[in-house]
Amino acid sequence: MKKGYILLISAEFFFAAATVFAKFATTNTDIPALEATFMRFFLGFIITWMGMRHEQLSFKPNNVKLVGARVFFNTIAVILFFLSVKYTTITNANMLNMTYPVFMLFLAPWLLKEKVAGKQYLFLLIAMIGIALVVHPDFHAINIGDLYGLLSGATGAVAIASLRIARKYDSTHIIIFYLMGIGALINAILLIPSFVMPTWWQFLWLSVSGLLGYVGQVFLTAGYRYVDATKGSMLSSSRIIFAFFLGVLIFSEPFAWPIITGIVLIVFAIIGVTRPSAIFIKQLSRK
Repeated sequence: MKKGYILLISAEFFFAAATVFAKFATTNTDIPALEATFMRFFLGFIITWMGMRHEQLSFKPNNVKLVGARVFFNTIAVILFFLSVKYTTITNANMLNMTYPVFMLFLAPWLLKEKVAGKQYLFLLIAMIGIALVVHPDFHAINIGDLYGLLSGATGAVAIASLRIARKYDSTHIIIFYLMGIGALINAILLIPSFVMPTWWQFLWLSVSGLLGYVGQVFLTAGYRYVDATKGSMLSSSRIIFAFFLGVLIFSEPFAWPIITGIVLIVFAIIGVTRPSAIFIKQLSRK
């Protein structure tokens, strides 16, 4: 179990770090965000393909339907998220996309046959309040972009549920191979109209971002072998903490008390989900 926690939290750190280098390449330039996303999928596909060829591993999945479901729903979630970014604010898009743990709580008992303890609903509520304080959503009106963002959260929950099931039958390499390959193809199609040739420095930043994102995806996929979908979704909230500190240290982004309060709430929720409550109960019973 602890191995799963470490893998998932590490994955979120790599995802957050990947956005730093993507920001280096895309801020105040004509490089579109989809170019950074494509680089992650493309490099991930090449690395996975080479590794599987070297190890002489089979490219045939044991359960085609489950791997296909993971790839399909993940791809749809990404498309919906970028549509949300196009038609609404970045804050609203990210906040609505991060609602997937809420949907996961409802999906886990039905799709995964996993029991959800009552206390996890409380910790989930605390985490969502913390997320709201960190990203500070501003909902003045409902528009199509907000709807896309909410749908990306719902679809993302199904993608995570599919990963949890698929990981029981197929290796990390198989799932990553098809996820990266199909993701690269779809990104390439979307990128063609807005592609901009990067400079050498921009290409370097995009490559580092892609590699970090790939490592994060590998850790994420491997981690769900040891952690159930509900806890895994909660652990994913740690990316906000990493992104916040990296943003403050590197880009001098705001360091406000609402953000700090939100981070504290998120950390508390993560500890509550991952640490057995029996320890706290015993301590309380002695007082």
